[in-house]
Amino acid sequence: MKPFAKSMARIGTESAFEVLARCRELERQGKRILHFEIGEPDFPSPPHVVEAAKKALDQGFTHYTPPQGILELREAVCEEIERSRGFKPKPDQVIIGPGGKPIILFAMLATVEEGDEVIVQDPAYPMYASIANYAGAKVVPVRLREENDFRMTAEDVNEKVTRKTKMVVINSPQNPTGSVLSKEDVTGIAEIAEDNDLWLLSDEIYNRIIYGAEHFSPATRDAAAERTILVDGFSKAYAMTGYRLGYGVAPEKLVQKMVVLAINTISCVTTFVQLAGVAALKGPQDSTAKMVGEFRARRDLIVSGLNGVRGFKCANPKGAFYVFPNITRTGMGSAECGNYLLEKGGIAVLPGTAFGDAGEGYVRFSYATSRENIKEMIEKLKALF
Repeated sequence: MKPFAKSMARIGTESAFEVLARCRELERQGKRILHFEIGEPDFPSPPHVVEAAKKALDQGFTHYTPPQGILELREAVCEEIERSRGFKPKPDQVIIGPGGKPIILFAMLATVEEGDEVIVQDPAYPMYASIANYAGAKVVPVRLREENDFRMTAEDVNEKVTRKTKMVVINSPQNPTGSVLSKEDVTGIAEIAEDNDLWLLSDEIYNRIIYGAEHFSPATRDAAAERTILVDGFSKAYAMTGYRLGYGVAPEKLVQKMVVLAINTISCVTTFVQLAGVAALKGPQDSTAKMVGEFRARRDLIVSGLNGVRGFKCANPKGAFYVFPNITRTGMGSAECGNYLLEKGGIAVLPGTAFGDAGEGYVRFSYATSRENIKEMIEKLKALF
């Protein structure tokens, strides 16, 4: 067999799916596992979204669509951006993808190359660094500090900018910490991007899942018409993970390049799924509001519970559905703690190091599970520690 492409050594993976596979094997052996590893809402998709997908299938919407996405959905995205971010992009600034990952991939492949530097949060969703590495760029991490609520400030970014910097990636509300950037943070980072002529990729997939805070998007500064690439989707806010539907809002010229990449890879996004997306954006939003209310209750429960476990110290996140407790006082490292919880307690979590070197000393719990499971998990932790 001839060797594989050298570029494969530069691309990473997502540990959540690896841990999930390990859990499934343990479950096949008869062991009960409490799942806190996967970032997936445990709610059904809104009924009107399901009905829209069924209706589209019945009406024969099963053929190719334009690679940029159907106009009806792109227009619905523009209306949603106007409602939530305060500006209305043009449909030509919108590209629809099968989830948010391809949008991030297309954006980076179209803008960064070998010799460039990409600034990312650390810890952070691992795909940012993986895709930047694959594109040939050097990843420059900004360490998020617990004492600063895991926020990436403008000062942090400014210290990392060099003449080789091409892009800054931000994620707020953030995975894995649940932190939310302040208006001052977002404005300062956007100003740095402007002053240094940088691309600014803002992953806002959790913008609807926020508690007692306000979401600020850098795209409001340039209306995503100059340098900001806004990434969002339907997986989290509408519990539509399996639909694989996301979108990007970016300068028209960049979107044109991303469409070329779409043509060469995905051709287009599933037609009836796009129509389900239209229904999600234009239909009732009460399912999302109810889900976020439940997530808030679960957050309060898990934070209180973890802070009652010896060796754990858990900050109170302002968004998403993750907690990122400090476990250094247990005397264990992140990977060791994760393995111990799974093997001895049947509790599946992700080690903080799955999200970057700065995640050492932490583990991530996804509280996208029932309150009953959270209570059971806390009792098991107390017994273990």
